[in-house]
Amino acid sequence: MQLITNSENQKTTIMEIEEGSIVTPIGFKAAGVHAGLRYNKKDIGAIVSEVPASCAAVYTTSHFQAAPLKVTQNSIASEQLIQAVVVNSACANACTGEQGLKDAYKMRQLMAQSLQIKEEYVAVSSTGVIGEFLKMDKIEKGISLLNFNDTPDNADAFQEAILTTDTVMKKCCYQATIAGVTITMAGAAKGSGMIHPNMATMLGFITTDANIPSDVLQGALRKVIPTTFNQITVDGDTSTNDTVLVLANGMANHEALTETHPDYPIFLDVLSATCENLAKQIAKDGEGATKLIEVQVSGAANDEEARIIAKKIVGSNLVKTAIYGSDANWGRIITAIGYSNTASVNPSCVDIAIGNIEMLKKSEPQPFSEEEAINYLDQKFIQIFVDLHNGEGQGKAWGCDLSYDYVKINASYRT
Repeated sequence: MQLITNSENQKTTIMEIEEGSIVTPIGFKAAGVHAGLRYNKKDIGAIVSEVPASCAAVYTTSHFQAAPLKVTQNSIASEQLIQAVVVNSACANACTGEQGLKDAYKMRQLMAQSLQIKEEYVAVSSTGVIGEFLKMDKIEKGISLLNFNDTPDNADAFQEAILTTDTVMKKCCYQATIAGVTITMAGAAKGSGMIHPNMATMLGFITTDANIPSDVLQGALRKVIPTTFNQITVDGDTSTNDTVLVLANGMANHEALTETHPDYPIFLDVLSATCENLAKQIAKDGEGATKLIEVQVSGAANDEEARIIAKKIVGSNLVKTAIYGSDANWGRIITAIGYSNTASVNPSCVDIAIGNIEMLKKSEPQPFSEEEAINYLDQKFIQIFVDLHNGEGQGKAWGCDLSYDYVKINASYRT
């Protein structure tokens, strides 16, 4: 599939590689094993680059950042290079005090020793239950069992190892031409519940063989996060462990990208496409979800206000339950717009449509077929369109419906 987008008046051709994975970019390998942290599923995974890679990361804004995030921040601060990422599921290693921090540093040390690289070249990530300590004997055993390769099976093993309540693996891969060279970018993510990010979302790992310095890469990631990962919500809860980490090892061997390089916008487009794809997969796989919801807001005072309103709508429990029940209750949409207090709205000129079915025009109710609306809402992908007629701002957000199964999953998460 080809994506044609516009970046600063420049057309960009991006090719999605359907069979691609986190190890498709040159020089990356992965592995995943079952170490006993979970009953019968893989629970420790890792990605490794042949050479130290430029890196960029964004993290949860929670006051209770988990120990692995602090260790990863320490690693990146050392030389702005990362060569390996080690991840465990089943235990978040969050709110675990000094012991949790020691365990996260030990996890970094074990991975570095296994690969015979600097400790500071290792990033650490954890996901799972908050407030429980890592079983370090099993962590050590699992790391010793990792057998790295660049095969699809190894990529899948890594992805399986990082899942918790997810029902599917989340991955994507793109290619584009930069400085006359084909570069590849791939992503893997996990996330199903506690999804309402601010700076990142759950766990996302992106690899690329593009040549871009860490400071430029960090700037690029910060540019695309607000319109991608930060625009999804499942349940309004922000996790203690949310992280998005990008590694760029430069093995495509093109001239280094800078913000003034003519092909820098192409890199931004590829990074944005990767982040948006992963974000939408997370929203679609929300705990208990049966439908993916996309809200498109236009006519806002500016893009930021459009994004705020779109996320308010897709995050409304009343909207989410209406979508689950295939109820075309546009009043719930207007209610969500109404309490978007940080955005300006003229209540006399709002348009709302669900799919191509117009429900409200200039804030006046429109006749529509309930049968047609139900048929549309019975689909797996639902779009809601809002035009505020208040400016040129545009924004999107993604989420999912709210079903009975969400309560069942979260009522017994620890058991």
